[in-house]
Amino acid sequence: MSGYGEELARIEAALAKARELLARFTPGAVDAQRKSGGDPVTEADTAVDTLLKEMLPRDGEGWLSEETLDDPSRLAARRVWVVDPLDGTKEFVQGLPEWSVSVGLVEDGQAVAGGILNPATDQLILGARGHGVTLNGRPAGLSSRTELAGAVVLASRSEVGRGQWEPFRESGLEIRAIGSVAYKLGMVAAGLADATWTLVPKHEWDVAAGVALVLAAGGVVVGGTPEEERFNRPHPKLTRLLAASPVLMPQIQAEIARRTA
Repeated sequence: MSGYGEELARIEAALAKARELLARFTPGAVDAQRKSGGDPVTEADTAVDTLLKEMLPRDGEGWLSEETLDDPSRLAARRVWVVDPLDGTKEFVQGLPEWSVSVGLVEDGQAVAGGILNPATDQLILGARGHGVTLNGRPAGLSSRTELAGAVVLASRSEVGRGQWEPFRESGLEIRAIGSVAYKLGMVAAGLADATWTLVPKHEWDVAAGVALVLAAGGVVVGGTPEEERFNRPHPKLTRLLAASPVLMPQIQAEIARRTA
C-alpha cells in the first residue's frame, strides 16, 4: 500500500497517548475557563495539545492548532498538522459523549490523512488518501444510501439549539444533534451517518481531519468557496462545510438552496 502509512501510524500512536492522558479527566466534572472569544477551555485541551505537538511534527512540518498561538511560518511548509486537541469542549465539560481529539495532516493545501478519537464512545476513525478508512481497526466506508429522504444527517448541537435547523424539519431527514464537528465528519466517513453540514463558520482545525477521512472514504466535501476547500490558509476559517457521498451531495445542495432561499 502506497502513500501515508507512516503518517497514519504516527497519528494512531499520538491518539493512543492522548487517550491515556484523557483518562485522567472525568467528563462532566472538569473545571473550564473562558477564552477571549467566550469558548470554554480546560486543562485537558492544553495538555493534549502539548502532547500532540511533541509527537506529530517532524522537521520542516508546520503546526496549526486551536490551542497554540498561530505561527505564520506554517504558511511556507508543504506539510502541516492541523489539530484540535479537544473538539467539543462544551460537551466534554457537560459530560456528553460527543467530543473528540482531531488530528489532520495537510499536504500542499489538501487534507490527506486524519484520525479522530472519541474516548467516550471508544471509537477511533483513521484514514488517508489511498488507504481508505478504518473504524477501530476494521475497514469502514460511506453509507450506501442513494436518496436524501430518510437520511441520517448530523447537525451541530449548538445550531439546533438556536433553531437554525428548523427549516430542514420538513425535509424528511433524520436530524441528530451532535457536539463535535470533527466527530460528525468521522461518523460520515465511517458510514455511521449519511451526511453532515454546518450552518455557521468553522475553523480549519475543526474540520481538517474529518475532511481527510471523508475524502479517503470516497466522499465529497464542499466549502463555502473553492478557496475554502484548501487548508493552511492565512485566515484559517470556512464559512460553511458540507460532507456526504457523491450520490447524495447534489441532493443536499439542492435541498439547502431550497430551505435557505
